[in-house]
Amino acid sequence: MDKTIGIFGGGQLGRMMAQAALPLNIQCTFLEETTDCPSAVLGPVFPAGTEQGLQDFIASAEVFSLEFENTPLADVDVLIREKLLYPPRQALATAQNRLLEKSLFDQLSIPVAPYRAVDSLDSLQQAVAELGLPIVLKTATGGYDGKGQFVLRSESQIQQAWAELGPAGSLVAESFVSFTREVSIIAVRDQRGDVRTWPLAENHHHHGILSHSIVPAPDSTDLQPVAQDYITRLLEHLNYVGVLTLELFVTADGLCANEMAPRVHNSGHWSIEAAVCSQFENHIRAVAGLPLGSTAVIRPTVMVNIIGRHPKSEDVLALNGAHLHLYNKTERAGRKLGHITLMPDDSSELTGLCRQLAKILPEPLALSEAMDIQAI
Repeated sequence: MDKTIGIFGGGQLGRMMAQAALPLNIQCTFLEETTDCPSAVLGPVFPAGTEQGLQDFIASAEVFSLEFENTPLADVDVLIREKLLYPPRQALATAQNRLLEKSLFDQLSIPVAPYRAVDSLDSLQQAVAELGLPIVLKTATGGYDGKGQFVLRSESQIQQAWAELGPAGSLVAESFVSFTREVSIIAVRDQRGDVRTWPLAENHHHHGILSHSIVPAPDSTDLQPVAQDYITRLLEHLNYVGVLTLELFVTADGLCANEMAPRVHNSGHWSIEAAVCSQFENHIRAVAGLPLGSTAVIRPTVMVNIIGRHPKSEDVLALNGAHLHLYNKTERAGRKLGHITLMPDDSSELTGLCRQLAKILPEPLALSEAMDIQAI
């Protein structure tokens, strides 16, 4: 099948989508601000932020997708006058606004923490009075990897929280969720309405950035069908095509939705080697109108992000069962430079393998302090 898919964004997610597309004879083009982006080696890059760049991008492909939920809606509106976009605009617009997102969760009876809209210091004070403390104050739009958030633990922090986030515009205050761990479920829906889901991933963060994901999430047998039900409600309500991710908290009362991402997701990078069909290939299949592949796991795995500084490639590849993915990015504090998927032949060796990796990473992330995978 010869087809071209245009991707809004040229980062590592676009790069891995394009890598999955090539064996299917599908080419990709990209709309990105920088021409030396991670995806540049895999297809033409058109300059974002210019009318001509957008028009040339629209002319470059038959169907379009995205790698980032902050894709400008104005660009999408120009595109959909002429071409198809998967996932649909409604999914993108909803994911870009936390208030719209939480309202959708409420509408579909997907549990979510109590929340209030905040647009002034007075409304923030009222939210604190109604929700109690602690609360998490977030910008309604923008923000990722822990950015655009403030945790209020005492009333004395109200002024500071408003000073830091108030200028960003519309905010949302959420009750602080008491949870035991964070998980995510990734699913894909094709153009005929067929839905496939991957197993839950248990996610660990360090300084607000995803450090590593464990798949399948330990002790998730009872959680998996509930998470599948929630994400299927979203997929069908939105008439969604492509990969969707739902981040969830595990609480004493069950699963509580955090947020959704209308795209392939960092917690699903493990699927390149450890699933029969990866999130990237299945997303390309769905967008191109092809049948979906199996989402079954080959064997348990851990995906570890490389953040800030690169390890020595030879040290990583010397580990039995390690698969290294680098994104062609320069080193910078807090920047995702690549990821490592660990899947030894004997899954009982997985915890030990993680500990070996922790010793050779320049930035230990949460590995040295939170890498406890006893349940695998």
